Amino acid sequence: MPLKPMYCSQCSHEVVTREIDGRERVVCPACETVFYENPLPVAAAVVLNERREVLLVKRQREPRKGEWCLPMGFAELGETITEAALRELKEETGVEARVLRLLDLDSHHSSHYGDLLITTYEMQKVAGRERPGDDADDVHYFPIGQHPPLAFSSNEKALRVCATMHQEGWEIHDSFVTLQRDEDRAMLSDALVLLIEEHAETVADVWLNDVCANSTTPSYRRLPRQQLRERAVGALSQFGRWLKGHEAADEVSAFYVTIGRERRAQGFEMHEVLSSLSLLKKHIHEFARSQGMWERPIDVYRVLELNRRMVVFFDQAMYHAARGFGSDSAR
Repeated sequence: MPLKPMYCSQCSHEVVTREIDGRERVVCPACETVFYENPLPVAAAVVLNERREVLLVKRQREPRKGEWCLPMGFAELGETITEAALRELKEETGVEARVLRLLDLDSHHSSHYGDLLITTYEMQKVAGRERPGDDADDVHYFPIGQHPPLAFSSNEKALRVCATMHQEGWEIHDSFVTLQRDEDRAMLSDALVLLIEEHAETVADVWLNDVCANSTTPSYRRLPRQQLRERAVGALSQFGRWLKGHEAADEVSAFYVTIGRERRAQGFEMHEVLSSLSLLKKHIHEFARSQGMWERPIDVYRVLELNRRMVVFFDQAMYHAARGFGSDSAR
């Protein structure tokens, strides 16, 4: 426990305890000096590497000797709390950094030090080599969320806050990498694709009304509306599998080649077929946009990512429709 004063630092008289401002406080009865007890300021640092791992130190001293925690320590006279966090990080881990943002402020009662006020910052490493300092037995990066139990609950809280702040950015990054590599893995826009499939009839009806009234597709007015609707619903119902390509590529090719052949046989112009596909893409995009509030970057990204995937898909669809339109031998 922290030591309490027994004698006045101003006049050396023995101190007493009195109630002042609703609290029990140490007071000098001779000179009336009040000894206010305030929480000790502690600064902590969260440093993440490019693999989303957090830098932790293994404590060499009590309290909680041998347990893991964030690099942290007491602020000293003459330094700001951010300077204290940077200093403690360098002393305990050898890492020099810059402050990115404040993550958390938390109060903690320690049986060793008394009341503490813990300020935690997220920092970015700019120099140095990870090595344990005088107060640490070891330093190591652990995957955030998969790290060992931490010595202090405030550290756990700060890491949860940090992970929440990064979550959307990490999800966008992972989905973008999947898109760039053309991998068959879950993507953020898959949720919108599923909605399109589930509401295939709604999207098909909007497209049908447009294609039968649009000046660029006059021949579509001659076809039975139910036939057009069934074809559109069928295509949209398997849109997700087709959008991913890969094993469905031959199926997509055959479907749109057949569309091209049929429309030519029915006396359509090729530009009408291509325009009908452009209209379908437009209404899919508008439906996807209508599903989000556009308040978060991740919602905007979902629609932009879907649009990117649709551009590639409909380029292929138009190509195969044109092949079918131009040649009976297209396969």
